[in-house]
Amino acid sequence: DHGGHDGEYFQAIGAHKMKYIPHKQRTMAGNQRGISMIEVLVTLMFIAFALLGTAGLQAYAMRVSQGGQFRTQAVFLVADLAERMEANKAGAINGSYAVATSSAAVALSATCSTRACSPADLAVYDLSQWENAVTAVLPQSSWTVTQTAIGNPTTYNITISWVDRRTDTVYDTPGTGETFSYTATRTILN
Repeated sequence: DHGGHDGEYFQAIGAHKMKYIPHKQRTMAGNQRGISMIEVLVTLMFIAFALLGTAGLQAYAMRVSQGGQFRTQAVFLVADLAERMEANKAGAINGSYAVATSSAAVALSATCSTRACSPADLAVYDLSQWENAVTAVLPQSSWTVTQTAIGNPTTYNITISWVDRRTDTVYDTPGTGETFSYTATRTILN
């Protein structure tokens, strides 16, 4: 017994002062001397799992974002060809923009950039520019431009397809991704 206090004692601080410390605080403080190695390893394991999960989520978000960029480019490319048809109505009405399914761009034509062209020559020039743009932007792309209504007005269906990587595959290997396509219809009246 320390001075009549059951289970409590006074601790000397300095030369003359005494401090009262209850028994409960003294025993709890004595038991907590540090963090064990197991607790540190478990914490590090949880942090590692959280970081791996975050990295996987970010990689997935980047793939989805790239797929969205491809879809946006397809919309812009189809709109570009439709505007070229509108600018060359005579060539569009006579069917000069019709293209069977293809995945190889024709050689770039420079004839209409330096001189005046006929409507048919302008259509060839437009298609060569457009097909090269499609192959440059969309992986493993193919396209079809069909004239569905002949005459004045005329209607075209423009379809672009491409392969988007959905797993850890390589673009250069055919058939290693998911195929997407975008189709638009344009009616042209002269």
